[in-house]
Amino acid sequence: MKILTTLAIVLLAALPAHAAERGAKVNFVLKCAGCHLNDGTGMPASGIPDFVGKVGVFAAVPEGRAYLLHVPGVIGSSLSDAQIADVLNYIMDTWAGESLPADYVPFDAAEVRDLRLQDIGNAVKYRRVVVEKLEAMGLSAADYPWP
Repeated sequence: MKILTTLAIVLLAALPAHAAERGAKVNFVLKCAGCHLNDGTGMPASGIPDFVGKVGVFAAVPEGRAYLLHVPGVIGSSLSDAQIADVLNYIMDTWAGESLPADYVPFDAAEVRDLRLQDIGNAVKYRRVVVEKLEAMGLSAADYPWP
């Protein structure tokens, strides 16, 4: 009986984390996979960057983190700040691979709220600024064909 009680406690403790991950995956499919595809590869020929092994570099600098909050699919997603944080963390955990900084700090609802309030102007132009900063640090982002 003690073993069953311990097992039940362990399983119940794991439920919130598992539910958050499942919710993030569902929200990714509903809000992001239309462009970035279910496997994160995007559609580079159509201007949709590949996440796989590349998206993590944006988490390396504050400007990159802000950029991620202003891509059209995020800023217009109608998800809550907490849901967006969960989706971004799901993306990082699933596809960033070695591009994820060693000192990566997961997104949280407060950071998402604050970054969404920043005025970055034109997201395409802002991305260029972020990529230049990353390149100066020896990091490279996925190709992005937008002018």
